[in-house]
Amino acid sequence: MATGTGRCYRPWLGARRAGRASVASVTLAAHADHVRILVADGVGHVTLDRPEALNALNHRMLLRLTEILTAWRDDTEVSIVLLDGAGERGFCAGGDIREMYAGIIADRRDDVRAFFWHEYRLDAMIAEYPKPVVAVLDGIAMGGGIGIGGHASIRVVTERSRLAMPETRIGLTPDVGGALLLGRAPGRLGEYLALTGESMTDAAAIDAGFADYLVPRTSLPALAQALRERADPGTPSEIVMLFDETPEPSPLQAKRHWIDDAFAADDVPGVLTRLRELADGTRPARTRAGAPEFPKVPLDGAARAEAAETADALAERSPTALAVTLHAVRSARALNALRPVLEQDFRLVSWFLEQPDLAEGIRAQVVDKDRSPKWSPASLDGLEPDVVDAAMRHPLPAPLWDE
Repeated sequence: MATGTGRCYRPWLGARRAGRASVASVTLAAHADHVRILVADGVGHVTLDRPEALNALNHRMLLRLTEILTAWRDDTEVSIVLLDGAGERGFCAGGDIREMYAGIIADRRDDVRAFFWHEYRLDAMIAEYPKPVVAVLDGIAMGGGIGIGGHASIRVVTERSRLAMPETRIGLTPDVGGALLLGRAPGRLGEYLALTGESMTDAAAIDAGFADYLVPRTSLPALAQALRERADPGTPSEIVMLFDETPEPSPLQAKRHWIDDAFAADDVPGVLTRLRELADGTRPARTRAGAPEFPKVPLDGAARAEAAETADALAERSPTALAVTLHAVRSARALNALRPVLEQDFRLVSWFLEQPDLAEGIRAQVVDKDRSPKWSPASLDGLEPDVVDAAMRHPLPAPLWDE
């Protein structure tokens, strides 16, 4: 780990040394940290085991996952990593935002930053892992769940999968490298998904580039068995393809024409203006996204209603989070590499930790659940002109990488 990272990171500097432990020693302690592992026939199977919290990632889980993957990197008994979640409801609901909220309220923001520091390093480790990582994003996968699953080399969804980056709902911006995936999504789907936080079906997740394969949930045990019985350890994607099914048409595609038009605006007020004009029929849109040869015509009734609903949804989000998020997705699109985007995430999240909207958003959505956050400012009109620059230029709290 990087040196000179400040006092808040020192308590966890032992994690790297612990990562040298044998697979056997990792197995003995795994359950206590809500992470179960099983090594069999060359497959290292990691299961997030906190189903009562939708497998939300706390700090200990991040450290344990890092320890396990570090141990397996050079372990000849492991040639493929299989990552999934326990329980019936989801793969991973994200980071433990109750834990984050407690840290903010107790003015232990350095501890919260340490959580993100370890999380982003883990996300990069998974993305750059020298062995294939098969992530099964069955059920709910949001936020931090996208961080550990969405950057894996082979990403599987099921018919139950619902993926999302819903951070603007709690006064935050999509992080864990999610802005990179959003920036790479077709057309302006990335801006749309980032600002609204809308969940994606299995088909939409594949369409947007968050997943690669659709495997029926009932076939997952057979998939795991086939990975263990493979003849060639270098071809797990070919094995997954044996179970792959063609998804239904993506619901996002039916909306692409007006999404691409509205979310190409320069700023959030411009997005809202376009959405309102599309909704009332005064702004035409092309009948097919990405096809300039097609004419522009007013939306039909169903599409106009969807545009209006989207505008209403954005009006409920944190104005600060919306403004910063739009810029962050476009910046990530230009960066087009995970490590720089994770550094951007670390700057932005550290900045948001100092803003009132994050604690207020978590309170309203998760703690008190009154669903009535009092954003500050309450509207886009109240934003300071330099708010996006202030967030983007926030100092990096600590180096993320060892170099």
